[in-house]
Amino acid sequence: MKRPEPVQQVKHRRDTALTTLVGAVPYAGFLGIAFERHGDELTAVLPYDEKLIGNPVLPALHGGVIASFLEVAAIIELSWAMLWDELETGRLSPESMAENLPRLPKTIDFTVDYLRTGLPRDAYARARVNRSGRRYASVHVEAWQDNRARLFAQATGHFLMPQRSDG
Repeated sequence: MKRPEPVQQVKHRRDTALTTLVGAVPYAGFLGIAFERHGDELTAVLPYDEKLIGNPVLPALHGGVIASFLEVAAIIELSWAMLWDELETGRLSPESMAENLPRLPKTIDFTVDYLRTGLPRDAYARARVNRSGRRYASVHVEAWQDNRARLFAQATGHFLMPQRSDG
C-alpha cells in the first residue's frame, strides 16, 4: 500500500496552486482580494481600503468594487473546482501551472443583488458552483461582512468554460 503524502506537502501544493491561480487575475491584486482555503472550500476576502469607498458621505463600498469582488470569487471558485482533481491526482503540479496557466472561464452574464450598504470594513464571499459542464457553468456567490447570516450582496453568474486539452 502506498504511503499517504505528508500533510505539509499536500498543504504546500494546494496553497501554491491557489496563489498561482489568484495571481492570474491582476484586478484581484489591485483590489487586494485574497483567498482562505480549508480543504477544497474557498472564502474570498476583500480587506477594507479607503480606495474602495464609492460614497464618502455614508461611507459605503463602491458598487463596482462589490460586483468585481463577487465576480472574482466566482471565477476563482469555478477554476479551483476545475483544477482540483488534476491537482490532487498529481496530473497537474503548481510548477506546471506557473509556466502554463490553465485558461480561466469567461463571463457570459453576471447579475448582482445589492442587499444592503457595504460598510467600510472587510468583506467575505463564498461561491457555489450550481452547474458545471464542458461548455457552460452557473455559479452563485454570497457576500457578508460581520455576520454570515446578514448578506450585503449576492450574485449569479454564467460562464463559458475553457476548452480542455486532454493531451
